[in-house]
Amino acid sequence: MVIKVHAAHILVKTEQEANGILFDVKHGKDFAQIAKEKSMCPSKKEGGDLGWFGRNQMVKEFEVAAFALKAGELSKPVKTQFGWHVIKVIEAK
Repeated sequence: MVIKVHAAHILVKTEQEANGILFDVKHGKDFAQIAKEKSMCPSKKEGGDLGWFGRNQMVKEFEVAAFALKAGELSKPVKTQFGWHVIKVIEAK
């Protein structure tokens, strides 16, 4: 069972923006570079990197999506109270 994940994300205002970002990343654009350019989260300075986190440390929708991914996978756009996220899991343990 996964107890911690190391993830990055890109936070934007609309589902349409999130879908565009997902398309770009799946077609070879650099996740960290897009995060630096487009994310509304302060983590954009680190390319969206949130570091390691365990369960009950993120809002529920974000946590459910992040813990469902394997290392290297991207989420579909995830809506939270903050906006729309594209999540990339870097490592899981």
